[in-house]
Amino acid sequence: MNIDLAQLQASEIYHLMTQTVIPRPIAWILSENSHVKGTAEGQYNLAPFSFFNALTSAPPTLVVSIGKKPDGELKDTRSNLVTGKPCVVHIADATQVQMVSDSSRTLEYGKSELDSLALNLVEFEQFELPRIKECHIAFGCRVSEVVELGPVPQALILLQIEKLYLGDEVTLTDAKGRLKVDAKKVNPLARLGANEYASIGEVITLDRPK
Repeated sequence: MNIDLAQLQASEIYHLMTQTVIPRPIAWILSENSHVKGTAEGQYNLAPFSFFNALTSAPPTLVVSIGKKPDGELKDTRSNLVTGKPCVVHIADATQVQMVSDSSRTLEYGKSELDSLALNLVEFEQFELPRIKECHIAFGCRVSEVVELGPVPQALILLQIEKLYLGDEVTLTDAKGRLKVDAKKVNPLARLGANEYASIGEVITLDRPK
């Protein structure tokens, strides 16, 4: 089957892309609601995004693509990040799939998804926002650039990593003395199409050809 995307609507293309670009890592992003100050409940927004990946290591940069809410308003994370505020990108594990899904609900701006989730925030050492205690990996990031693409438009947000948290329980040292992350222990949650998610399953180790 050959499909000419030029003949399809954006919603149809999205449906196909999410089922064919698989599996996708999920950025579980904690950001501070720009218009809610202080320490009251509702200060932080938490939402998952699977149009996400590593972009470059010099400078260390992640990229996430964020659209709009069904009513056309900016998604809360996008509203927070386009102002240049910092954020924390977490890698959720497969046991957290229900909470990741629940955090994708569309809420009124300023209402926090964390209020209804069994998650705890802890200090992210040397970074201004907290991190989720239950996640093995967290990136303390700051927006370096926002590029708008397409008719919606979609925001392509470049996040420069300033701090990296790795849980001791998922790290070890390899034969060359380098820090190694145990992917099986991280058990990262991946996104498929429609309502489907996946865990990583078997880990294949293969030497690169010389």
